[in-house]
Amino acid sequence: MLFAQIVLFDGFDPLDVVAPFEVLAAASEAAGGGLAVELVAADGPRRVTGGTLGLALEATARLDPDRPGYVIVPGASGPIAGDPDEGAETIPVLLARFADSAAVPLLRAAMRNPRVTVAGVCGGSLALAMAGLLEGRHAVTHRLGLDVLDATGVRAVDARVVDDGDVVTAGGVTSGLDLALHLAEREFGPRVAHAVETLFEYDRRGIVWRNAGRAPVEF
Repeated sequence: MLFAQIVLFDGFDPLDVVAPFEVLAAASEAAGGGLAVELVAADGPRRVTGGTLGLALEATARLDPDRPGYVIVPGASGPIAGDPDEGAETIPVLLARFADSAAVPLLRAAMRNPRVTVAGVCGGSLALAMAGLLEGRHAVTHRLGLDVLDATGVRAVDARVVDDGDVVTAGGVTSGLDLALHLAEREFGPRVAHAVETLFEYDRRGIVWRNAGRAPVEF
């Protein structure tokens, strides 16, 4: 059995969580099973409050880096600008807090596990980079954070989804759908991914970027 562990943290973006959850759950069902999709937290089972109108979800288990499969880190939801000294819970503050949390050692262990692929959606990629986990890797985050991603030593790529082998990242919030469909295709093949795409009436956007093939000339 493989696992897709979607990591909840205080201030998470709900769509970054729910979109991959539904897509991967549907993919496993379409494939006849084989992938258990679950919500986890670094500190174990608890009710976790997201950053959009206090929407909360239940983490049912602790993040386990030894479980084979996928670990998916969502971004945060909240204001972009504000004064942290005045208690503003901005997206940068939430991501920085996560990047300095108990989740990081577990994520580092997951990245050392050859049976695990770590994925980031939107600001989740930035949180991984801020924690020093993506240095030298190809990745993408929300367009507003590409410069910050680059400054952390990541090879930032402006693409919808970037597949760097055991690290897969996606751009803005709705790209969680594209990331999950790509993971479904990697795991179960194109027929299952197409069946889920058809069920959800959603067409994947963009080409998944990989560091392969010819380098394009400048236009």
